[in-house]
Amino acid sequence: MSDLMKVSSNPHIRSKDSTSRIMLAVIIALLPTTIFGIYNFGIRALLIVAITIASTVLTEFVFEKITKRKNTIGDLSAVVTGLLLALNLPVSVPWWIGAVGGIFAILVVKMLFGGLGQNFMNPALGARCFLLISFAPIMTNFICDAYTGATPLAAVKAGENVNVLDMVIGRTSGTIGETSMLCIVLGACLLIWLEIIDLRIPATYIISFVVFMVLFGGHGLDRYYISSQLAGGGLMLGAFFMATDYVTRPVTKKGQYIYGIFLGLLTGIFRVCSASAEGVSYAIILGNLLVPLIERFTLPKAFGKGGERA
Repeated sequence: MSDLMKVSSNPHIRSKDSTSRIMLAVIIALLPTTIFGIYNFGIRALLIVAITIASTVLTEFVFEKITKRKNTIGDLSAVVTGLLLALNLPVSVPWWIGAVGGIFAILVVKMLFGGLGQNFMNPALGARCFLLISFAPIMTNFICDAYTGATPLAAVKAGENVNVLDMVIGRTSGTIGETSMLCIVLGACLLIWLEIIDLRIPATYIISFVVFMVLFGGHGLDRYYISSQLAGGGLMLGAFFMATDYVTRPVTKKGQYIYGIFLGLLTGIFRVCSASAEGVSYAIILGNLLVPLIERFTLPKAFGKGGERA
């Protein structure tokens, strides 16, 4: 009998996409900002990237061997987690920071909750927040051979002038993968073209953030200030590559808009009201925690239970 004649439980969705294909596309999309980060900060950035990816892959492999679970290394999700975590680290961190973060991301955030598809927050950002809390002086030190001053966002928060063009290109200090807005957007365009992601969450996130900064940032419609806020920090990397994570974002379209608005407002609150100039990581993590609540109120009702007939 043909497989098409067999009836299984829902959802009845057939697609040529696979987890490994999607993850490979994300890795390719992250290559421009990764390569630029290595060019911008030097060979040490490559070392941090390699160690962090190795720690995530090895942790998942060892955990599955010990627990005798099905091997999932081939789906490349551990590679994506390691790469995203590395891109969120300053190049000045000791090599073991990447290893500790990689182990925490896979072991605590992902595997202990059931593996890919069961984690309640983005593993890379969960690990970064863990590192920020545990090793704050190390994780907030952006001084390196290439740059010795404060990050552009910190300079803007202190009332100093910054070069927005340098921020767009990436000739600034920051984490390995957040400096070049141009490279991040280039990779995001690839994901959009491949229909891996769409603009619902990123666009809603960015627009709501801009609206908040115009209203409460203290600079009104100052284009220079808004441009520096958009190009600086992890906003673009977070909006396109982490807020769109399939597992930790809402599944409903209405929920995705609400989620994007929440992220934009929360990022604005962190940047304007907190002592830190950044806030993307904490905003997305808090957004992940609210996803079940968002979905509870945005899931459509089934026909016969108050829902409309399609």
